[in-house]
Amino acid sequence: MPDLKKLRNKIDKLDNEIVKLLNERAEVVLQVGKTKQDRQLKVHSPEREQAILKKLTDKNPGPFPNDALRVVYEEIISASVALQQPLKIAYLGPAATFTHLAARRKFGSSSNYIPEGTIKEVFESVFRGKANYGVVPIENSTEGVVNYTLDMFMDSDLMVASEIMLEISHNLMSKTGKIKDIKKIYSHPQAKAQCRSFLERTFPGIPVIDELSTAAAAKRVSKNPTAAAVASELSASVYNLKFIDKNIEDYKRNMTRFLIISKESPGKTGKDKTSIMFSIKDKPGALFLILNPFAKHKLNLTKIESRPSKRKAWEYIFFVDMEGHIEDKNVGRAIKEIQKECLFFKVLGSYPSAD
Repeated sequence: MPDLKKLRNKIDKLDNEIVKLLNERAEVVLQVGKTKQDRQLKVHSPEREQAILKKLTDKNPGPFPNDALRVVYEEIISASVALQQPLKIAYLGPAATFTHLAARRKFGSSSNYIPEGTIKEVFESVFRGKANYGVVPIENSTEGVVNYTLDMFMDSDLMVASEIMLEISHNLMSKTGKIKDIKKIYSHPQAKAQCRSFLERTFPGIPVIDELSTAAAAKRVSKNPTAAAVASELSASVYNLKFIDKNIEDYKRNMTRFLIISKESPGKTGKDKTSIMFSIKDKPGALFLILNPFAKHKLNLTKIESRPSKRKAWEYIFFVDMEGHIEDKNVGRAIKEIQKECLFFKVLGSYPSAD
């Protein structure tokens, strides 16, 4: 049987080697940063980041799991970018919202995070150059689309730069952690809907009051010992709350998709999505004429959603996500054909697909 002390010494030596290699990598990163500065190139390259992660996970022989490898390297990349120039990330706040968690998952702990009060303010923060990127929720696997985010794209010139998929787990927490103290519950409407059965079964007659976010609910509850909040696990540590119950969502594998917005879209990665929006002519077969090019050019649609345009009665804007990049021939040809049948057409961006 191997000697435990010897095994631990071996781990210590490997850790020292890892630290040495990380610092050697950092030195090269600084040289890259200087070269980019001389050539007036942008510091952050999402397509390069995606290529690094794909290459590493494809070549990983195990037993170290790929999910963990991605998390480790996302932090390494975040720290590397910060050595050149820390990224500024606007998100739907306050601190400890699920959007904040999604942003940290994507951009790591070395980025600077800017909480904004509304989705509109996140868009404005990026548009005005206050932030390099913005993170906003777009849809949930059980409750559907976030309409306000879709509406913002109608008048914004910002583009989709990437997407994040985050598994959502809700928790009930309060200042005292005692169920008998609860007289009211606060939460965001989407979180409340995702935990409806639990709340109705466990707290019949207790009012559930809407807040702007789950983090705002947690912040409010931190000052009221007779209230509880449905919020993220991070909220408990940020607002010094105690858990009453964990994982109270009605459906497990509850996923929320977030979009990263910026002033430009990245280049091809080989595993991309393209998002578009359009309105169609009011005539028989109009929707068929729009959808036919997707089938003709063998494009897989991953999402189609409609919203009132708010400009003309009974006029609708369609939002479509498809697999592929705008630089792909079949995507370009389909879009060219679709545009002919549209009153309004806009490409929201081509970007790396989330795993």
